[in-house]
This record gives sequence, C-alpha cells and structure tokens, in this order.
Amino acid sequence: MKPLTEQEIRAAFVNCTKGEAKRLSVPRDLADRPWDDLDYLGWSDPQSPGRAYLVTEVDGRARALALRRPSQTAGQARRSMCAICLTTHDGGVSLMVAPKAGKAGQQGNSVGAYICDDLACSLYVRGRKETGAGARLHETLTVEEKVERTVANLAAFVAKVTA
Repeated sequence: MKPLTEQEIRAAFVNCTKGEAKRLSVPRDLADRPWDDLDYLGWSDPQSPGRAYLVTEVDGRARALALRRPSQTAGQARRSMCAICLTTHDGGVSLMVAPKAGKAGQQGNSVGAYICDDLACSLYVRGRKETGAGARLHETLTVEEKVERTVANLAAFVAKVTA
C-alpha cells in the first residue's frame, strides 16, 4: 500500500459525513507504519473503543470505512476466524459493522464482517505477527497468494458497503 497522509485518509471515507471524517481520530504515527507490508491501514479510535477505521486502495483510489464493534466483555475467548485474512484467534476477532454508504446508510443499513480485533490482517498473512494462540492454520498457498486472497476479501467487503 502506498503511504497516505491524514488529508488523504479523511477524504477517502465513504460511509460517514465529511464532518464526521474531519472529527475522527487518525493515527499520529503514519510515517512509522510498515506501508510496504500493509494491504490496508486499520486502527481503533483511542477515545472511543467501539469505533475502528480502515483505509485501503480499491481500483487505484483510497477508500476508507468507519466501523463499529461491540464493547469487549469478559468471556469472549472462543476461537474465531477473520473473514478478511482467515487467521484464527482465541478471542481476537470481532464483528465489525460498517454503515452502508449513501442513502442506504442514512436509512440505517449496514454490513458486517468478522475481522481481527487489532486490524493487523496484513501482518498476520505475511508472518510478521503471530496470534497469541499459536500458529495459523496450515495452508499450501504462498504468501503472495494469501495476500491476494486477503486483498480480494477486503475489496468484497468494501464493495458491499459502497453498493
């Protein structure tokens, strides 16, 4: 992924108003992110744990999504799989819900997917980060094929939000 500026990120949001995009919390360490290893930039809002955001490139354009997730409660340690990168975690996957773009979102329609809590799918796929529970499931795919699958799954999620 190519490095993005704060202005590019704020302008890329498709499922919130310009005012909301202007007010949301953008990471301050953008220059320190491992951009070459990222298929998308994902982060949680430090002031609102129930909010998360992701920005990716789709058809050469940055697309950003505002996400909601349930508040974390004790006892959520069952094993789950991320729908984007197919990494399994013990309690490290949450249902992330994105309001749909446009009129559908204004009417309350949304799309959800189970995604890694830390939004680090790109790093899991490349072996740069491990789950607390151990190794990923064994697959015969190359890292490049896993990256392609992750990008395709993410693009499909973005397409559902923008449809």
